[in-house]
Amino acid sequence: MTTITTSPRTHGGWTRRAAPLAAGWLGLWGVLALLCTLTGAGYPFGANDPHGGGASLLRLVPVEVGPPVFAVLLLGAAVAALAMSGAVATALPRALRALLLGYGWTVAFLLAVVVPDFRVLAVLGYLPVLIVGAPFGWPDVDYADIFTWSLFARFAAVVGGVLLAGAVLAWQRRTAAGCPACGRGDAGRDGARVAALVRRGRWATYVAAVIPALYAVTRLAWAVGVPLGIDKAFLDEMRESGQVWAGAGLGGFALVGAVLTLGLVQRWGERFPRWMVGLAGRRVPVPLAVVPAGVVAVVVTAAGFGLLSTPEFWNVADGVDLATAPVLLWPLWGVALAVATYAYHLRRRGGCRRCGRH
Repeated sequence: MTTITTSPRTHGGWTRRAAPLAAGWLGLWGVLALLCTLTGAGYPFGANDPHGGGASLLRLVPVEVGPPVFAVLLLGAAVAALAMSGAVATALPRALRALLLGYGWTVAFLLAVVVPDFRVLAVLGYLPVLIVGAPFGWPDVDYADIFTWSLFARFAAVVGGVLLAGAVLAWQRRTAAGCPACGRGDAGRDGARVAALVRRGRWATYVAAVIPALYAVTRLAWAVGVPLGIDKAFLDEMRESGQVWAGAGLGGFALVGAVLTLGLVQRWGERFPRWMVGLAGRRVPVPLAVVPAGVVAVVVTAAGFGLLSTPEFWNVADGVDLATAPVLLWPLWGVALAVATYAYHLRRRGGCRRCGRH
């Protein structure tokens, strides 16, 4: 038996809010999925996706099957999250605890990684260009064709997956006699584990910086007329259609991300550099680095997972070349960035406000 003792004071901050937020968010979308099941309308994936949904495994799910499956998964996850937020002392068999954790982590993975596809990452990468260029009518795109219901549903899935992961993580820590906020338990064991993760984090940081830099090199090369990894005719076609500039925008976003990733192991990632007037020398708030890096890690992993599971990607690639090789590494990029971000968090988190451990 696993004894689980919870009370309103056993956890606070995000650990107290994650479970009810996850329950509410997933419950809302579960009800919408149930309405889709009853009415036969509103399901945004697969054949109902205006963009085809080709870069998502949801393309394999028939539109009449998707809504009830989502309704069951989401409403079940909402109930599980609600149970994890309970403030009553209870006892669960180890097998039931493992089952609940397995279900929670599985649904969180499906929502955050499987449901989204490349478009979530693309919109985040193109967003600066879209915002700056909108008043000038550039790029010449129909914004209603970009910001669709299917795209909104994908972002909602990421939010739900992250909230559920936070709720499951806090509950897992709490039921394992650890601090729900920081996860600390036995000092000696935790110290060795943290030291090992921080060492691995340095190498993970370099991997997470090199991969987007390689991607950026190819796309920026196309922007200046160098057909790196593609033939000249295809480059001319992309320049005429304007696709090359969209690629350059995403490449620039990747290059900036690569530089910022290095900050996870550099001094300027812990204290603002001198040239930043008004902030020079001040400590960089940990969430300022961890939250954006964590978001990028999730959406990059989702984008890579979706593209690599799509037969059309391999048909277009016709083998691995300089144009496609960086994309093949995206899942590794996402995992490496997640490890690097977690190591940065561990190195800089300081004492826990909840349990007081260092």
